[in-house]
Amino acid sequence: MDAAPGQAAGNLAAMPAADPSHASGGAHPSAPGTLVLHGLRLKAFPETDALAIAAGLPVATVAPLLDELAAAGHVRRVEGRVRGWTLTAEGRREGERRLAEELDASGARDAVRADYDAFVALNPELLSLCTDWQVRGEEVNDHTDAGYDRAVVDRLVDLHVRARPLLADLRAHLARFASYPARLRAALERVTEGEREWFTKPTIDSYHTVWFELHEDLLATLGLERAKESET
Repeated sequence: MDAAPGQAAGNLAAMPAADPSHASGGAHPSAPGTLVLHGLRLKAFPETDALAIAAGLPVATVAPLLDELAAAGHVRRVEGRVRGWTLTAEGRREGERRLAEELDASGARDAVRADYDAFVALNPELLSLCTDWQVRGEEVNDHTDAGYDRAVVDRLVDLHVRARPLLADLRAHLARFASYPARLRAALERVTEGEREWFTKPTIDSYHTVWFELHEDLLATLGLERAKESET
């Protein structure tokens, strides 16, 4: 394992931890069925226990909900080389309908749209950082240059600091956004400690994985399509 990037680790250490008292106080809650449908939009073919963790619900709650949603034609079970639960086309539409109702009920549509705009402004920078982490010039980054890696991580810490206000505002309005600040910070801490895979590895809760999921969450919440995002 590489040594932790000194300056980046120092900046992160000085960053105040998320205040758990603000995670759900006053934030609009989501119905369990909505959380299950939404979790299936964000996760690829999860098993029931993994979906329960993503939705923040007990397995004993999620399992019967999946049966109900399957009977309604909103979800289906996939077996074979790929196994798990997935949304049907009707289930995706139902999830979007519920999210729209939830957003209107919360009275936070304008605030969430403003947070989305702030996120979109940061997104190209995050994508550039991920590229710089993986590629150095025209060569694959072999991570032998500690100074280069430290500079990229310093930039990621700086971006994270600038993202914190929008993350805090999102969770203040909608309770289901409460997990993102802690998940992003946890990934960032592991990167600053020298665990390189926590920057971009797609099969774990790396910084890029969580950031990408937050992006999809915002698009779903606002009823936007990623392909048409630049037109909005």
